[in-house]
Amino acid sequence: MNNLFFLLVFIVLSAIFAIASIISALFVGYHSDDVDDSIYECGMKLFNDAKIQFDVKFLKFALMFLIFDVETIFLFPFAVSVNEVNLYVLIEIIIFVLMLLFTLFYAIRKNILRWQ
Repeated sequence: MNNLFFLLVFIVLSAIFAIASIISALFVGYHSDDVDDSIYECGMKLFNDAKIQFDVKFLKFALMFLIFDVETIFLFPFAVSVNEVNLYVLIEIIIFVLMLLFTLFYAIRKNILRWQ
């Protein structure tokens, strides 16, 4: 019962803080009407269309970065507990690293990493 009381107090205080932050931003915040009607509020008038075509090679590099970034994050728990691993965990990590290498070799073979 005591823990639920503290949880309720935390929820109420966080809601009050969020509402107070929004209300104070309405009163204290900067208000301008000359550029606020445009799409971008950086202070400059628009001089070109906002639609820009990006090349597919940027998307390929971004996807490869995300794949390797997320998969290397999964290796951190192994690196932290490397002293307490057993044979099962070692085999799983080897399979995981082999899948990473397979992905890298596939990307090299399909020329995904070649900047043209």
